[in-house]
Amino acid sequence: MDPGTWGNKTAVTEFILLGLTENTRLHYILFVVFLFAYVVTVGGNLSILAAIFVEPKLHIPMYYFLGNLSLLDIGCITVTVPSMLACLLAHQCRVPCAACISQLFFFHLLAGVDCHLLTAMAYDRYLAICEPLTYSTRMSREVQGVLVGICCTISFVNALTHTVAVSMLSFCGPNVVNHFYCDLPPLFQLSCSSIYLNGQLLFVGATFMGVIPMILISVSYAHVAAAVLRIRSAEGRKKAFSTCGFHLTVVCIFYGTGFFSYMHLGSVSASDKDKGIGILNTILCPMLNPVIYSLRNPDVQGALRRVLTGKRPQE
Repeated sequence: MDPGTWGNKTAVTEFILLGLTENTRLHYILFVVFLFAYVVTVGGNLSILAAIFVEPKLHIPMYYFLGNLSLLDIGCITVTVPSMLACLLAHQCRVPCAACISQLFFFHLLAGVDCHLLTAMAYDRYLAICEPLTYSTRMSREVQGVLVGICCTISFVNALTHTVAVSMLSFCGPNVVNHFYCDLPPLFQLSCSSIYLNGQLLFVGATFMGVIPMILISVSYAHVAAAVLRIRSAEGRKKAFSTCGFHLTVVCIFYGTGFFSYMHLGSVSASDKDKGIGILNTILCPMLNPVIYSLRNPDVQGALRRVLTGKRPQE
């Protein structure tokens, strides 16, 4: 749009988030449901962290990555849900532009680390199953730290790039966001200026944050599947497939919802569907991760019992 066209319009200083529904009668019900989901998610992931911390058996690379994943899950749900709960109680949601952009930054930062951490976990499973003799040296503590550092660095650059690009857009009205948190697609729909550069950056970001990790995960598990099928013991095959199957379940949910959310920028009518996808991405995945990954594990269950009863772990 030509600057002269919107120059006389009032610049937007805040956004109004419509939330999940405009029916105020449902707000208190939704508040209870999502407060319960938040408490369960934070409590479940803190329990996993406590179990990993106190149980020497869990001081291995797989649980080091799972501990980091639990921290990310707590962060992701905290970025979006508490503000949504406050909006449900107030029956309205007015968010200053700076707060909206800050939420966008932290959401993409944490979700981005999550993307690459899942890739690191796939690599860990590949080494453990396909290269067991060199696993301890190739997945040393130093390597674990480097992998997590790379995940954080790539995600930080990606989140900062999108945040700076969005902050340079012009918003001159309307300022109503059809979502329950600030994200790129709904903000693009409200921009008075061109979003061509933002769309290109989103495409590049999706390649580095989604496509490449998915390829690496697929390659890792293709090798894992081939190695597992060579195991003669049926019990061994079942255990290996069970461990990897939980990981792949989370990968499919996380990446599937992510691709759906960011691959249809031109569709305004899809906004209501995006709310459902947003719930899967920001609430359901963090809530299910402790159950899918750890709470079904006998070692984790034993560690949690010791945490709750105050018993010292056996060396």
